[in-house]
Amino acid sequence: MPNIIAYDLGTGGVKASLYNERMQTVARSFVEYETFYPQPNRHEQRPDDWWNGIRETTRQLLESSQTPAAAIAGISLSGHSLVSVPISREGEALQEYVPIWSDRRAEEEAKQFFQNINEEEWYMRTGNGFPAACYPLFKLMWLKKHEPGIFARMNKVLGSKDYINYRLTGQMATDDSYASGTGAYDLHSQCMMDELLQAAGVAADIFPNIVPSHRMIGQVTAEAAGWTGLQEGTPVACGGVDNACMALGAIGAKQGRIYTSLGSSSWIPVNSSRPVLDVNTRPYVFAHIQEGMYTSAYSIFSGGSSLRWVRDTICPDLMGRADAYEQMSQWAAGVPVGANGVIFNPSLAGGTSQDYSVHIRGSYVGLHLGTTRADLIRASMEGIAMNLRLSLDQLKRHTTVADRILICGGGSRSRLWMQMFADIFEMEIIKTNVDQDAASLGAAAIAARALGWWQDYSPIEALHTVERTCIPDRLNSEQYRQLLPVFRHVNEMSARLGDYMHQHRLSLQTNEQTAVDDSVRQHH
Repeated sequence: MPNIIAYDLGTGGVKASLYNERMQTVARSFVEYETFYPQPNRHEQRPDDWWNGIRETTRQLLESSQTPAAAIAGISLSGHSLVSVPISREGEALQEYVPIWSDRRAEEEAKQFFQNINEEEWYMRTGNGFPAACYPLFKLMWLKKHEPGIFARMNKVLGSKDYINYRLTGQMATDDSYASGTGAYDLHSQCMMDELLQAAGVAADIFPNIVPSHRMIGQVTAEAAGWTGLQEGTPVACGGVDNACMALGAIGAKQGRIYTSLGSSSWIPVNSSRPVLDVNTRPYVFAHIQEGMYTSAYSIFSGGSSLRWVRDTICPDLMGRADAYEQMSQWAAGVPVGANGVIFNPSLAGGTSQDYSVHIRGSYVGLHLGTTRADLIRASMEGIAMNLRLSLDQLKRHTTVADRILICGGGSRSRLWMQMFADIFEMEIIKTNVDQDAASLGAAAIAARALGWWQDYSPIEALHTVERTCIPDRLNSEQYRQLLPVFRHVNEMSARLGDYMHQHRLSLQTNEQTAVDDSVRQHH
């Protein structure tokens, strides 16, 4: 029976999944890799770590499933977004460490860029709603200024999955979904914009050619076969960016379908035939894997990671226990709606475009001497859900969404949390068997279409089996409806306080530097 290998190249590691011809998961393997934080706003990974993860997961996958390499009919990747790997004319990676999606070293370059380019017009054409410095166009401006030797030697720049495709096949290409996160891609004309590249001082041919996600871009080379255990000549599809692959695997390509990912960061995307754009709240948009569609989303940077922080900080006695989150849910279940007056703002990793300020920080509000650990846990779960409810409301202002929402990711394992989402969203919530494999399934679907197994992506829906359904409780929903404006106000006040504290820190740093300079002058 022919099989497909789908790779989910994520921020925390790479997962390889083996699918048979019926698109059933046969086996999985996972290898973790590290993110490095050498300076504030600098978040880096090693492309060699991605490649080593591909090599190791492939060998584990083939060995554990006892699948011969000859039985792999095709390969496809989902790759984490906003990455730029500079490649020399000789075809070598020019940097050992490269900035990943959350890296914001290029803030000054972005400010410089928008002195000549209208920022609102830029957003309305690109849909790039993350902080501008996250996008590769500005990271390349930073590279040109701070590493001119590397910039001068650069022939191409590749995204994460495109770099792995290059290592597998020797071919350089990208797709619309990944290109839409470069900072220079026009969502409407679906091409790179020369005027933006010129304004950034970046050559138009620095990015690889854009092809459909399901285009077979090449075959596994003899060298790559030797490294991975794959068979030479195995076809490799172009694949897609993780946001689009996850949307495809979770909710297919139908208009208005919506889901929530409850991972370390959390987000709500919706499928639509037109990008959801708003210059004020700035949803971030990627071209969908399905041609002519888009996936538009709002996010919070610390969803599940906020709950992990609660576990590690407030529940240290649960450290190392496999049932830690289950125990936390049991404690929270004994607390009434509203957590006895405690409200949690989950912005522990800073603000996103929907917040009043990127300087917002997390907080508990309403603490009193009677507050218990269970109150804090419940408040944190409610706060994450209410924050995402604000995202849902923003999406509903701009497009029609389905009447039920899929939840995937680690958080979907908690029945209590799923019920909270149903009550707070006032929508039917479902969990399916696909769950945390949505991006992998999306990548596998791309390969299935590339191989001619599928003519389109309509078969995805039949691969989902509903495992749990939560219906809103009318009384709970009414209580949350009254609580939501309070949460929104707390969120705004936290952002204003974050701005104040940020300016105060800048003032202190300036004063400290002035004192140092004065001391040096006096010494001389």
